[in-house]
Amino acid sequence: MLLRPILWVLPFLGATLAARDVVPLTAGWEFHLGDVPQASAADFDATTWARVDVPHDWSIGLPKDEKAPSSGGGGFFQTGVGWYRHHFHAPRQWRGQQVAVEFEGVYMNAEVWLNGVSLGRQPYGYSGFRFDLTPQLKPGADNVLAIRVDNSAQPNSRWYTGSGIYRHVRLIATGPVYVAPDGLFVSTKRLTAGEAVLLVRRELRSAHARAQRVAVETRVLDAAGHEVAKQRAELEIPAGGTQSADIELTVAHPRAWSPETPVLYRAVTRVFAGRKVLDEVEVTFGIRTVRVSAERGFELNGRSLKLVGGNVHHDHGPLGAAAYDRAEERRVQLLRRAGFNAVRTSHNPPSPAFLAACDQLGLLVLDEAFDGWASAKNKQDYSVYFKEWWPRDLAAMVRRDRNHPSVVLWSIGNEMYERGNAKGLAFAQQMRACIRELDDTRPVTAGINGPGKDGDWTKFDPLFATLDVAGYNYELARHPADHTRVPERVILVTESYLNETFSVWAAAQDFPYIIGDFVWSALDYLGEAGIGRVFPPGAPIVKHWEGNLFPWHGAACGDIDLIGQRRPSSHYRAIVWDRGEKLYAAVLVPSPDGRPWGVSPWALPPALASWTWPGQEDRELNVEVYSRYERVRLYLNGRLVGEKPTSRNAEFKATFAVPYAAGVLKAVGVQGGREVESFTLETAGVPAKLRLTADRRVVQADGQDLVFVDVEVTDAEGRWVPTADTSVRFTVDGPAMIAGVGNADLTTMETYQANPHRTFQGRAQLILRTGAKPGTISLRAQAEGLPESRLEMRSERAAKPGSR
Repeated sequence: MLLRPILWVLPFLGATLAARDVVPLTAGWEFHLGDVPQASAADFDATTWARVDVPHDWSIGLPKDEKAPSSGGGGFFQTGVGWYRHHFHAPRQWRGQQVAVEFEGVYMNAEVWLNGVSLGRQPYGYSGFRFDLTPQLKPGADNVLAIRVDNSAQPNSRWYTGSGIYRHVRLIATGPVYVAPDGLFVSTKRLTAGEAVLLVRRELRSAHARAQRVAVETRVLDAAGHEVAKQRAELEIPAGGTQSADIELTVAHPRAWSPETPVLYRAVTRVFAGRKVLDEVEVTFGIRTVRVSAERGFELNGRSLKLVGGNVHHDHGPLGAAAYDRAEERRVQLLRRAGFNAVRTSHNPPSPAFLAACDQLGLLVLDEAFDGWASAKNKQDYSVYFKEWWPRDLAAMVRRDRNHPSVVLWSIGNEMYERGNAKGLAFAQQMRACIRELDDTRPVTAGINGPGKDGDWTKFDPLFATLDVAGYNYELARHPADHTRVPERVILVTESYLNETFSVWAAAQDFPYIIGDFVWSALDYLGEAGIGRVFPPGAPIVKHWEGNLFPWHGAACGDIDLIGQRRPSSHYRAIVWDRGEKLYAAVLVPSPDGRPWGVSPWALPPALASWTWPGQEDRELNVEVYSRYERVRLYLNGRLVGEKPTSRNAEFKATFAVPYAAGVLKAVGVQGGREVESFTLETAGVPAKLRLTADRRVVQADGQDLVFVDVEVTDAEGRWVPTADTSVRFTVDGPAMIAGVGNADLTTMETYQANPHRTFQGRAQLILRTGAKPGTISLRAQAEGLPESRLEMRSERAAKPGSR
């Protein structure tokens, strides 16, 4: 289990306060869907409102609606206006302190009130933001926060956004002289085996009416908690002002951060007035360097590395946009297990929990700020706010994320409509300058697609010259001419089609200036309805933006489906990129009349790792074998079907036409004439059992932890039955609740809280959220004609409330 960032918990009821108190506001929120303008008043009566915990996404629990204003881009989910209220008691000791509320993300158009006084607004739904509560706070009394969330102006996105306070919220109390929000930044100035020189940037603020002299101490601790560097100095902070205090620290024999060795350090900064600690801030960081060049490509700690990446949106399937720490951690685990070493946060800043998991598990991140700029892709999208808000939102992303060693590239946009004109060039130059002022240690990029029919690709040269890395969306075929014209250009495939796996790998292997690939997409996601679907033979192939594809409400173009199951394309990608797997086999799903399926650029002919095809007896099925071995042999029921090469010349793939007969299909990898590995598919019998598999059996009783339970229909021998379409009812006893239910069918009309819920291709998923009390969690699953299946888990008290 990964550790959450440590939070100092508010010691109410008169206990001694810490130098910095961080209070998670998780439980006890009052929520109302609909606009209630008077709800901002401190004395408003919300006793009839629903009680919810955050993170909270109200859209995911509502039925899909073909007429929803969010349309196919938003997955036909309902949005609207919602209100939240939260009551809290501020201790008397907070008098004279600086107190703020911090939101990690609210989608969208949030306005915040404290005790009836408006504190401000935040339009962009992906930016973290905070407001100073000090002037309106009532220490020693009850206080009330009110938040209006307006996601009614639609469509405002090309993918599912969710609605509401979908990330964490907290209160922060410090002394009157304190480290500014995101004001502690540690970077690696020089790195050798013998030592690392760290540059520590510290930004301090004072709320005093007179200048203050303070002492500032920074300590660096290694992963075991041992102090490896320290410096203390005195500093004068101007009245009501800000003062920077940059220092260099040397760490002997550093352990460098990398995907293989994700070693983390901590920097702790304290602010003293005499012996009294006014503030204490801790950040986690990694010691590592990043460099890019056309000659050596992408270098991490001086070693060339190819980025094996995938694009992801921010939703969690059945959970919607709700950014639970465990859901973010699991998503990183899924990506790492699938062979990815990098991810692009398409097309917005991710949650802090996602980046923390990337740090701890060793996944490189291309951190992206925006989808578009001032020119609208949808009528109500970020373009409405771009000119006024981009400097604040871009700075918020960089300041918040710059300590994460996993973040190795900044992206300022994706397929912006201004990419080929002077206005776009000016925006890019301004954004690069904004980033460089806050962080000059990482390259800057953007995802750029073609200039349109009969357009001139070379008109993008000035834009690419502004960037450190040229992000190509579906344009890699241009690289030979581009390299001849601009030999110093570093190219990254920021988006590629699923069918380009081999060609992009081959180009990246052969040319150092091509530093990697980000496939569209790594994971299925909600919204952008119908992208990745396949069409029956002879039917028109309709792009997802060309018509209403309801009841499709999501994107089926992921290597990994909506509930975390890897598709054959995922295994092929891992084999091509040599990420550990060496052998896999799948069967192309036969079409009704034998003619080819219709596929768009974002789709592949459907395939399934199954040898259960009732009704297809004696019909030839195409079996694909993916292999890193010299050759493969395919056997059916012990009889050799054939042998074919799977070398680079064969693109690590062989296809066999096999008349279907129930039994055992076995692919064998052959190296040097010897059979060295096998992969087997067996025909399943009739449905006989429900198999429940929890990702963890011991969880934490913190009201936030999750258990992902995979549900499979199996035969009597335990073989998965992919033909099973079964309705399963779940019953939960003990300190947990159902947070989401789903399957991989992106056309289902069932909601993601529906219970019972159907399986799709014999599979479904249940997500449980723990309560605040420990105990045994018992799960029962029932389906007609099958015996009841049971599973028990244990929820234990968290070591520290609000932390994990």
